[in-house]
Amino acid sequence: MSELLAAERRLQQAQRNGDVDELDRLLDDRLIAIGPDGGRHTKDDDLNAYRSGTSVIDTLTQESLESLIVDTTGVTFVVCSVTGTYGGKPVSAHLRYTRTWSYSENVGWRIVAAHIATL
Repeated sequence: MSELLAAERRLQQAQRNGDVDELDRLLDDRLIAIGPDGGRHTKDDDLNAYRSGTSVIDTLTQESLESLIVDTTGVTFVVCSVTGTYGGKPVSAHLRYTRTWSYSENVGWRIVAAHIATL
């Protein structure tokens, strides 16, 4: 469990820092994420948004975190307050992230699916 929680912390720090290299390590190439607007996004969509500056997180404050692990699958349920820019527009939101992680010996925990909802 501690490795999964460490991966979640690394992800949040990478988001805060706009660290595309770390995000690349933590996001599986097959990632499908559903945003708060219902839009479907891939790993490349996410990384390109950080690279281009259309996605910038100024603050990301974790309010709660729950997790579970079944074999090599983990899920994190995180509530955060977030401010920044998304799609080039200012955003201030209270969000619930549900992230499904897959574990393998050679790469550790990586996100394969995510859903983000506005609270």
